[in-house]
Amino acid sequence: MSAQTDRYESAVTRYFEAWNARVPEARARAVAAAWAPQGSYTDPLSDVRGHEGIVAVVAAAHARFPGFAFRLTGAVDGHHDTARFSWELVSESDGTAPVAGFDVITLDAEGLITSVLGFLDRVPAGV
Repeated sequence: MSAQTDRYESAVTRYFEAWNARVPEARARAVAAAWAPQGSYTDPLSDVRGHEGIVAVVAAAHARFPGFAFRLTGAVDGHHDTARFSWELVSESDGTAPVAGFDVITLDAEGLITSVLGFLDRVPAGV
């Protein structure tokens, strides 16, 4: 594994730690560990910048899908300061995954996320 590949995988691991943090204080710490202070998150439903905005989007996902966790599906692929990966939101009780997509992240020199562009491939009606 190259140092660059490890950099992408480390960033994605921190990214999922933030999305899967359920306690507000842990969520704020995980977002700060994954994103640069002015980092952004944009998908078809959200467009925020900064840790507070990102924490709010993650909290809203937990409120909408309690008992679910985000998980990586497939390999992380990247070049330069950009990586992409697929994910799904999985019910911890029955294993269903009503939401799935892929994200493209950009990293700074320290490996923190400066931007996320999220794409939703599968979304339940009404979301």
